[in-house]
Amino acid sequence: MQGGMDAAIVDRFADLTQAAATGQLDHWADTARGRLALLIVLDQFPRSLWRDTPGAYAQDIKATRLALEGIENGDVDQLEPWEMTFFAIAISHCEGPDHLQRMRGIDGFVESVVARCPKNLGEFGPGLRDQHERVTNIIATFGRHPHRNALLGRMSSAEEKEYIAAGDFPHLKKDI
Repeated sequence: MQGGMDAAIVDRFADLTQAAATGQLDHWADTARGRLALLIVLDQFPRSLWRDTPGAYAQDIKATRLALEGIENGDVDQLEPWEMTFFAIAISHCEGPDHLQRMRGIDGFVESVVARCPKNLGEFGPGLRDQHERVTNIIATFGRHPHRNALLGRMSSAEEKEYIAAGDFPHLKKDI
């Protein structure tokens, strides 16, 4: 459980996450802040609510579409840098044949977020850049997130098995 928040998210936001997953909250995307909230509910909360099941990733496509639209229509420009990161994170989560293209397509966006980060946030901006580069490299190498293979019933290549065994995944910080 990343960050120890699973129980709190499940207790407080299970119904909201279910509503978002079934399209009942799509109208939230009509505003920049609403889009951000919907993005968090679709991309972050399912990972707690449905942890260790394929359902944890079931909303990734919808979240990624929201993120890409928000970047394209300028909604994201109305947000603070730390809020903008949720758009990059959602895009990085969503597997598919165009995953690497999407990752490379937001290089400029990630750099713009880093440039907007106030100095008092310290390593926040460079950390976002590093995370983006790590995920891009993983997708360039494997075409997917190999740590999901067993859960999703996928066979792992020898290279993926080696990567999985190392356990150095971008979403898990070993040095914390």
